[in-house]
Amino acid sequence: MRWFWIDRFTEFVCDSHAVAVKGVSLAEPHMHEHIVGYPIMPNSLVTEGIAQAGGLLVSEHYGFSELVVLAKLAKVSFHSYVRNGETLTYRVTVDSLRRDGAVVSATARVGERLHAEAQLFFARLDESNDVTGGVPLFRPRDLRHWLQLVGVFEVGVRQDGTRIREAEYPLVETSAVV
Repeated sequence: MRWFWIDRFTEFVCDSHAVAVKGVSLAEPHMHEHIVGYPIMPNSLVTEGIAQAGGLLVSEHYGFSELVVLAKLAKVSFHSYVRNGETLTYRVTVDSLRRDGAVVSATARVGERLHAEAQLFFARLDESNDVTGGVPLFRPRDLRHWLQLVGVFEVGVRQDGTRIREAEYPLVETSAVV
């Protein structure tokens, strides 16, 4: 993943919910390019932050070993603007987990102010519905590194409260991945 729209997780409860934060800085190029002279974070990037937080929560259900992609943005509404110096807090909650994917509800807040509400559907792509022709979309070591950077293994717990551990997930290179 090239662009990260979350800085870190503050909560991560497997198969339940996660909370992630994103500090919005005037140093980010999109703040100057979206509406010239009026720096705000584009709602599309807020949506991507919600999707990244929700996608990692769903991906953990499949042991981070399956490709999980945003398949549908079922509904989304925005209520305000996000300006530089503000911190977005994404809260994603799993509504349903199925063999083929998951539905997640989410909010984005700036402090107590509701900024966005969304419902997303993530599809699980396994070997039977390979859309890449066998070309991997990510390297397991890159995913492992990102999970470390955003603190999933620092705050992640199962629903019974036991900690999740990095060693429990098969984030190793295979001969097919370069």
